[in-house]
Order: sequence, then structure tokens, then C-alpha cells
Amino acid sequence: MVHLEPVTNENLEEVLSLRINESQAGYVSTTAESLAQAYVYQKTAFPFAVYSDREIVGFIMMGYYETKKYYTLWKLLIDRNYQHRGYGKAALQQGVRYLKDQFHVTEIYTGVIPGNSVAKGLYESLGFRETGVFENNMIEMRLNC
Repeated sequence: MVHLEPVTNENLEEVLSLRINESQAGYVSTTAESLAQAYVYQKTAFPFAVYSDREIVGFIMMGYYETKKYYTLWKLLIDRNYQHRGYGKAALQQGVRYLKDQFHVTEIYTGVIPGNSVAKGLYESLGFRETGVFENNMIEMRLNC
């Protein structure tokens, strides 16, 4: 069973130890980079550790993009030892549920770097669709809730 827990001083070291495959390095921020952004944007960033039962398997960060006035999937990382087991999809479903429950969102946005077909396929499997916008070297995608 996958569930999300806030990043705290109790799980911080485990979150920081999450690693991706080298082939994903150009597509995924490290958890340290993501947590630095969460600190700077602490009022609008919602970082979570992804757990399978009691074991941390990944990291997800949802957020509110003030400039565009919409909610986002900001970051998603599943540790290289736990990939291809459905944790990414389950984590994303939990993140979407969090935004719906907490903020009653009707849309959620994300961006995907061209060439990251695994992430794009995951997002599409949950209903995200390209919006036609390309900025900051990312294809914008939207989920209508």
C-alpha cells in the first residue's frame, strides 16, 4: 500500500538518500534540489515522502504556481531500486487526491522534458494531456479533475 507522508526531520535522511538511474539524470531533480525549492516556496510547495508500507520508495512534491494561478505536480522521483513496480503511478494518484481534498482543484498541471517518454506515459495514463504550451524546455500537460 502506497501512501504519502510529509518530509520531516525524522525521514529527511532517507528522502535525501533516494537515487535515480543515471539515464534519468537530465529529467529528474535530486531530492536535495527539490527540498531547497520547497524551503524557498514553503507556502506553496507540498513535499512528501512516498512510502510502501513503512519503507520510503520515492518523493513527490505538489505545489501552487502563483504566477499562473494553478496547482501542479512539481516533482516526482521513485528510487532506482523501486522503479517499474507501480509506485510512481500510485504516488501520483495520492498527490492528485491530496490536491483535490485540500484545495478542491479542478485542474492540475505538470511539465515534462521532451524525450522523457516514461514520465509522459505515466502522466497520460492518469489523464494528463498536452496543452500545446512549451516553455522552460518543458511540454505542459494538464489533468482535468
